[in-house]
Amino acid sequence: MFVESAGEFLVSCLCAQWCGTCREYRPGFDSLATKFPGVAFRWVDIEDEPEIAGDLDVENFPTLVIQRGHDVLFCGPMLPMRHLLERLLETFLAQTAEESAQYARGNAERLGWQGLADIRARLPE
Repeated sequence: MFVESAGEFLVSCLCAQWCGTCREYRPGFDSLATKFPGVAFRWVDIEDEPEIAGDLDVENFPTLVIQRGHDVLFCGPMLPMRHLLERLLETFLAQTAEESAQYARGNAERLGWQGLADIRARLPE
């Protein structure tokens, strides 16, 4: 599922249909699209769309990728609690584009996400 948005933020949830935790998390994830209309939300079943996950090694579900443009601000598993993603999004939305770019390159771990976890670059146009 892809919720269209004119915004520059993209939140991708990498999951699998067989994962019960993912199925339980999905309604809360989907509900955030209403709360954050300027953010695009994408639900990616990595078995149905392996090309979107690319070389990203998804070991735990749900794994979330949050991007501003092509800058990856977050990449990793998250407890399946809607409020955790909501708070993280509020933090990133409060940043300027420059602050987000600096944050994305602020340490070695986040530098490693750039390119590797760029889901937006692998989405069909």
